[in-house]
Amino acid sequence: MNEDTRFEIPKDMKAMAEASFDQARKTFEKFLTSAQATAGSLEERGATVRAGAKDISSKAIAYAEKNVQASLDYAQSLLKAKDLTEVMRLHSEYVQAQMRSLAEQASEMGQIVSKAAMEAAKPKA
Repeated sequence: MNEDTRFEIPKDMKAMAEASFDQARKTFEKFLTSAQATAGSLEERGATVRAGAKDISSKAIAYAEKNVQASLDYAQSLLKAKDLTEVMRLHSEYVQAQMRSLAEQASEMGQIVSKAAMEAAKPKA
């Protein structure tokens, strides 16, 4: 690819995107801290929260963290793309990785929910 056909993001637009990216990362970190604190306070209530619900909420928070982190990493990689071909490659890799990740997460969550339902259905001795 020669210099005339090279894809470049204008400097002002790139600076704005980087600032937005930094703000999104900071907002996500604050959300995660808050979610973890909320999950911790629920766990402290003891008898009102079953172990299954704890597992489900912990896993859901972990999935959310992983998925948002992947999205932020993807956005950051797009900012560094040198041309349209690289943007398309990065997009394809991201979509494929997210589809695999979501399939794994759905399978794991199904197993956790099934286990929690079976535990809840057990007669109390």
